[in-house]
Amino acid sequence: MAAMTYDRREQDLGNILLLEHVNVRVPDQQAATLFYIAGLGLTRDPYLMVSVDNMWANAGQTQFHLPTGKPNVLQGHVELIVPDLDALTRRLAAVKPALAGTAFAYEVRDKHVAVTCPWGNQFRCVGPGPEWGDITLGIGRVEVPVARGAAASIVAFYQQALRATASVTHDDQGAAARVSVGYRQELVFRETDAVIPPYDGHHVAIYIANFSGPHDWLVQRNLVTEESNPYQYRFQVIVDPETGQQRSEIEHEVRCATHPMYMRPLVNRNAAQRQATYVRGRDAFVPGVL
Repeated sequence: MAAMTYDRREQDLGNILLLEHVNVRVPDQQAATLFYIAGLGLTRDPYLMVSVDNMWANAGQTQFHLPTGKPNVLQGHVELIVPDLDALTRRLAAVKPALAGTAFAYEVRDKHVAVTCPWGNQFRCVGPGPEWGDITLGIGRVEVPVARGAAASIVAFYQQALRATASVTHDDQGAAARVSVGYRQELVFRETDAVIPPYDGHHVAIYIANFSGPHDWLVQRNLVTEESNPYQYRFQVIVDPETGQQRSEIEHEVRCATHPMYMRPLVNRNAAQRQATYVRGRDAFVPGVL
């Protein structure tokens, strides 16, 4: 019997293990609940940040962190995998009247639903599929616009600084730096000629396996912006490793795999469950089961 052969590189993640959360401030927790929980169908974390000044919204093994304050607007968009696009549009239609007068909007497009939050953040909501493996709910990508010619420098930065798997790709929209930040997760830095809005302080959180090596690299270049605690540090500016020229800006909350919250089990509800059509035993979200 012939031995099976596999391309083992297909399972390589690189040093970045998980893109855990995207953090944006929101000025109104009630409107945030309408949008993220009732509209998108996510689940408020029942254990942490349960007061009125912050909310953590669970999406599979990922989260949105939503502290109260002047709103942040990502320069690009978040690609969010949801179990059922038709159910999503019904929920969005239901919250639309309550969010009138805000920037909230949605549009059904080819194979995705384009959604704008009440403060202008853009979401590209997609259904499960081969691209996402067995993920049926979660943050798949965060896409950021960058200037023409920046993609190669950004790839070099992530390869050298964070020891991540990254490459430059080309499609009908042009060049993009694609960085693996977990199983079927990416940070995408897409080159554009458009004016890029100024960075306003939002951040992403990642977990990495080799924690000290990237820290040393960043410290040597004076790029660490916060020494948070033994398990976490932050940096904000992405530079060309050879010239030091800034190529993009988005704060990274960098956590180690020994962080107490790494892969913390997140509670996710079945957003299809309704009082009028209640099914016993279906309260919890189960991937692949609607």
